[in-house]
Amino acid sequence: MVGLPTPQKTDRGWIIEMPVEMTQALGVEQGSFAVLYSNDGQIGVDVLPPIPHDLEASVIETCEEFKEAFEEMKRRGD
Repeated sequence: MVGLPTPQKTDRGWIIEMPVEMTQALGVEQGSFAVLYSNDGQIGVDVLPPIPHDLEASVIETCEEFKEAFEEMKRRGD
């Protein structure tokens, strides 16, 4: 059986990282994501570009900077 990407559930639908073959067929950047959602009994799809490396690095840096605050909010249930 072919290995298929497993969609991750979100509040509004599902998201998958698109396989290379799919990005090539659609002419979109490798690492793009497909967001699937219900649309009048059918499935709608939006394509999101990959996360830029500088943005990803910035988010990781911010998470590390505020790690203790995030842990405290989680502990308190905020």
